[in-house]
Amino acid sequence: MPMQLATENGKIDIDDQVIAVIAGSAAVDCYGLVGMASRKQLKDGIAELLGRENLARGVEVRREGEQVHLDLHVIVSYGTKISEVAHNIQSKVKYVLEEVVGLKVDYVNIYVQGVRVTR
Repeated sequence: MPMQLATENGKIDIDDQVIAVIAGSAAVDCYGLVGMASRKQLKDGIAELLGRENLARGVEVRREGEQVHLDLHVIVSYGTKISEVAHNIQSKVKYVLEEVVGLKVDYVNIYVQGVRVTR
């Protein structure tokens, strides 16, 4: 069910898939992030790195009333401080969704699925 925003000119319906794509593209711009990971781990525990065309697959959107809760599954770059990268992703995703879309974002949970060496 799409999220509805009411304005003086009418209503706007925003699908969860749109929210997920915007959140994923905002996250990919953060330093230290290699890419989004699949929410489903493979049996041997190796995280699947998703390309730019699959940004929404690493994002789970939940709504409770007017609040939005996001879970982002990511792969970070080796040698970066994981907590700092996660905090930057949380801040940027929350800012983009609140300022660009006008949503009230309550939680942005980061799940680090793996670490990759980048060259």
